[in-house]
Amino acid sequence: MSDLFSTGSSVSANNLDVNASVGTANTGDLRRKYNFSDRVSELAVQQDPFFRLVSKVAKKPTDDPHFKFAEKRHSWHKRYAYVTAWNANTFTTASGGTSDEASVTTSLIDQTGDVIYLKLQTDLLSSGNISNKFGNGTTQVGGAGTQPTFFFEGQLIKVPTHARDAANTADLAFNTTDYFIARIDQVVDSGNEAVVVKGNIVRPVSNTNNNDLSGWGATTTPEQPMSSLTASALGAFRIHDQLERARVYVVGNTFAEGSGYPETWKDQPFSTQTGNTQIFKTTCAMTNTARATVLKYEGNEWARIWKDKLIEHKYDIEQAILFGGQSLSAGGNNTTQGAADYILSNGNLFSWSTSKSQDDFLDDMSSYLDPRYNDSSATVYMCSTEVFNWFHKLGGYALANLKTDGLDGSSQTVRYTGDLAVSGTKNILGLGVLQVNTPYGDMNIIRNIHLDGTHVSIMGINLKNVAYRPLVGNGVNRDTSIYVGVQTLENSGVDRRVDQILTEAGMEFSLAESHAIWTS
Repeated sequence: MSDLFSTGSSVSANNLDVNASVGTANTGDLRRKYNFSDRVSELAVQQDPFFRLVSKVAKKPTDDPHFKFAEKRHSWHKRYAYVTAWNANTFTTASGGTSDEASVTTSLIDQTGDVIYLKLQTDLLSSGNISNKFGNGTTQVGGAGTQPTFFFEGQLIKVPTHARDAANTADLAFNTTDYFIARIDQVVDSGNEAVVVKGNIVRPVSNTNNNDLSGWGATTTPEQPMSSLTASALGAFRIHDQLERARVYVVGNTFAEGSGYPETWKDQPFSTQTGNTQIFKTTCAMTNTARATVLKYEGNEWARIWKDKLIEHKYDIEQAILFGGQSLSAGGNNTTQGAADYILSNGNLFSWSTSKSQDDFLDDMSSYLDPRYNDSSATVYMCSTEVFNWFHKLGGYALANLKTDGLDGSSQTVRYTGDLAVSGTKNILGLGVLQVNTPYGDMNIIRNIHLDGTHVSIMGINLKNVAYRPLVGNGVNRDTSIYVGVQTLENSGVDRRVDQILTEAGMEFSLAESHAIWTS
């Protein structure tokens, strides 16, 4: 975890003196602008942990208030599709999509050398290699831009099947029990974002009863093909234990001795996204009479207010980068996107309750931390106080409840193992980080009070795929700065002092599959 939180060179604070004990700024020079970006994150660290993290390890200045950035997704592990029709003899019926019968004729898939024609469609957007997320499906099978162009002659494909069950009438019963492997002899573009392949069986089904295509129901009540699923229906499925079971995957290729080179395909791994900077302002104002008055407890009221206003400014930024929504205004009153809005719309979605078991949570982690899509070592988890306490209690639960008698029956020996093991709390960048060991990597958990009382219980954020984007260009730095004396008696005739704290920055979130939210 140490490399995850490593920081680069610090931003100059332009010699602004800060009293470390109270966090007040020496703002005596009324004609100066002080860059305070590197210092403001040091104030009330535990109160605004997300800002602390992104400003320290994920800062990437932009010179455009409406910035663009590219996402890159690999495609080698996304070569999958669903069988939406089949035919015994020709491309015709399969390409027309008229057959949604569940049961494949046994004689077509139970012997090596059998031939079957399969119509294949997918829910993967070719442009950007974008697939559906866990609990957040938006792309319909066979939707615009999803044609599986990665199938070609010589490839081997694994087609899942399940045993015939006349009583199985439930929609989309994903109960895979077998599979067959076919070598693709020919590929035809059938239109409607589909291809039809001629498959030569090289590994037949092991049991002649295993001839219902996964994703359909009983032969007596044929279910609708995968292509008929709506986007909302897809979003309701759990990808790993439902959709994953119905997928036809490329499992290599095979060619004869002395054969030529195979066909290839061109993927489109890049997609372009946009973000906005947002202008945050906080004013510190006081009459000169009040500034000159020595008060009890804290004699310098101006210094006290300055400390509070700096923390208030950072607090507002934390709220925005967590819960803000992205918008553009004709007048330039733009807003940046927050983590919750981005992940809820695009990322992995799980449920949370106080009764959630360790087993259930482990299932969530196995889905989220799929190594094909996410890097566990770069992920930090922010959670509400309730969830933070739940994790702390894991070790206590095991100690109190998982005990066995000693071998001699006279004493008790604690013998417990847990899939989720609390290893303790570390101080990283001033934050108390609870580390929980799981089979899928260590969780680095931070309490964030801004999640208390919201429906967002846990945020899993891959710090490699977020960036804090302050506006910096043409020699002008719009990162957190203090503008001293925007109003004084000398420049306005008004007998008071006004200083201003200003930040113009936005958030960049990318690769939604690497982020997750648990909602209550």
